[in-house]
Amino acid sequence: MHKPTPQQGIGNPKHNERTDQIMNNVTQSLWRQRLGEILTNPWIERLVIGVILINAVTLGLETDAGVMARYGETIHRLDLIALSIFVIEIGLRIIAHGSRFFRDPWSLFDFVVVAIALFPASEQFSVLRSLRVLRVLRLLSVVPQMRKVVSALLAAIPGLSSIILVLLLIYYVFAVMATNLFGQAFPEWFGSISASMYTLFQIMTLESWSMGIVRPLMEQFPHAWLFFVPYILIATFTMLNLFIAIIVNAMQSQQLGDIDATKQPVDNDLQRKLNELSTQMAEIKKMLQK
Repeated sequence: MHKPTPQQGIGNPKHNERTDQIMNNVTQSLWRQRLGEILTNPWIERLVIGVILINAVTLGLETDAGVMARYGETIHRLDLIALSIFVIEIGLRIIAHGSRFFRDPWSLFDFVVVAIALFPASEQFSVLRSLRVLRVLRLLSVVPQMRKVVSALLAAIPGLSSIILVLLLIYYVFAVMATNLFGQAFPEWFGSISASMYTLFQIMTLESWSMGIVRPLMEQFPHAWLFFVPYILIATFTMLNLFIAIIVNAMQSQQLGDIDATKQPVDNDLQRKLNELSTQMAEIKKMLQK
């Protein structure tokens, strides 16, 4: 009869130690999973959204000297409570997800935004302290609809970069032409390429372009409108529509991707059931042939 060797025996210390370690890992994984489920509970998410909104109001009230003179202490306490809730939430998420937390861009964004608020309120860190208002942007990571919009905008960056390059090229061409045409008469607006590009940017935004720039030019150059009207049609209306088209297309692609992701599990389940039905039909056919 085969007898277990000391390495195989149940009483082997190494065997027991390894078994205990496996059990501890399983237990730790289970309670981490449970903690993650609690943090993603809709009520917890609504609580976090509510704290973010309240904190946004308190950060805005801190800019009012009259309100701070009367309720400054209460506002500071509310801000401290909100920050404490954010720190606890981030800490629990790190515990629940482990190293996966730092591989998620949205989680990293939340971590950085909350960490900025922990810097001391000294002159050395005054700029970082002023960035506490970025905590309001946590709504982008908490609210799924906002997160989809941001994801769509990020997906549109490659297309937008091409449009920006075309727009810069148009800027440069028109800036060189404007400098040569109007630079000597109006050096403040068109004395150099940089000044011309800034003026053309103002014209593109349609800010005082007619009464402020073009009409004074037309007093000396009556046909100046032949230069500026095509520029506005190209730079303002055409390029703006291209920007909007690319962003809308990216959002539609994002929406279609979400629909496909939702349909995929249903399609897989339907395919699995069809395969099971085909197998059963094949077995019934074999039985009938016998």
